[in-house]
Amino acid sequence: MAFFSWFNELNTKERKALYAGFGGYAVDAFDFMIYSFLIPTLIAAWGMTKGEAGMIATSSLISSAIGGWLAGILADRFGRVRVLQWTIATFCLFTFLSGFTNSFWQLLITRTLQGIGFGGEWTVVTMMMGEMIRSPQHRAKAVGTVQSSWSVGWAAAALLYWFFFAVLDEGYAWRACFWIGILPAVWIIYVRRNVSDPEIFTQTRRKIAEGQLQGNFTQIFSRDHLKTTILGSLLCTGMLGGYYAITTWLPTYLKTVRGLSVFNTSAYLIVLIVGSFVGYIVGAMLSDKLGRRGAFIFFAVASFVLGMVYTMLPITDSAMLLLGFPLGIVVQGIFAGIGAYLTELYPNHIRGSGQGFCYNLGRGIGSFFPIAVGTLAQTGSLVKAIGMVAGGGYLLVVVCALLLPETRGKSLVTTDFVH
Repeated sequence: MAFFSWFNELNTKERKALYAGFGGYAVDAFDFMIYSFLIPTLIAAWGMTKGEAGMIATSSLISSAIGGWLAGILADRFGRVRVLQWTIATFCLFTFLSGFTNSFWQLLITRTLQGIGFGGEWTVVTMMMGEMIRSPQHRAKAVGTVQSSWSVGWAAAALLYWFFFAVLDEGYAWRACFWIGILPAVWIIYVRRNVSDPEIFTQTRRKIAEGQLQGNFTQIFSRDHLKTTILGSLLCTGMLGGYYAITTWLPTYLKTVRGLSVFNTSAYLIVLIVGSFVGYIVGAMLSDKLGRRGAFIFFAVASFVLGMVYTMLPITDSAMLLLGFPLGIVVQGIFAGIGAYLTELYPNHIRGSGQGFCYNLGRGIGSFFPIAVGTLAQTGSLVKAIGMVAGGGYLLVVVCALLLPETRGKSLVTTDFVH
């Protein structure tokens, strides 16, 4: 395919980093998304309310915001690759332990701790890939390709959810969905053996050690970067909040509102997930072609419109199945350019701190969107609750994209300066 022709221009180091990032982000997605499939089962088993189910999702997202922020700071100090290994180990361990829980409060604790590693992994992977790619014109494509593995992990969650509920008693099936989350920890071995830190990072650390640069977390709040930090955080809040509002509650909507079985719910979601994989590829191309801001605005508007058509209009189940593909494209395509964009917004010596803070503060605030949906659904329609909350998020994306600078084609080599 023409889109992947740029892959032939990558050297061995860049390709190994891409493989590591792709695999790492896929297992990150599996360990996070598996909970959304289990919400109806756990509500029935434990008598949880929709608000409590949303609270677990929100708590893990809040902790992921903290984890991503800390991972960015640590990655600036200890290196991208080392911190990547720490994050993978963390989210795999606590996903596994979630399978042993027996109450709302126990699962709240394990999912909250799992979120620390989940949030940190995204920060490190996207930053590592953005720095590793030598050609600015390929940066969004490479980072977008790595992020497309989210759809692979999401698909694995949907398939294993269907498999375990098909072959096991329901009381063990949901536990098995969590237990299997420990297996991806073996990916740490590949990362340790095949990936090294980007040259831009090692050179920057050398300059800091020699006193040529001063890098610390507080610089992202300096006069030069404060506007970027605020708007970047709000941009991420909108896109993540809108996404969480739709995808966290979509399995519950399909099962309880549309009356679909476990098998049919998985089938509908697989169509959505295939579309989301394509969305990352399309988003990466548009991010390089239209610019970062233009792509964000396009996908925000399209996500809201299709999300409302999918959930609010009286369409048939067959039409819903077909619409799942374009819906997947737009709700995921918006994320294809964000990793490269945040990498380009900050200079080398504070990139981890800036990127980690913006994305994960956005994730932390956006984490309240699922609980807002659950709370509104207690007194009204689940469908309307999703529409109101997601719509607010995507409107915020449009506003912030218009206020932030365009960075397409920016070289990272020239982004160091002393304060």
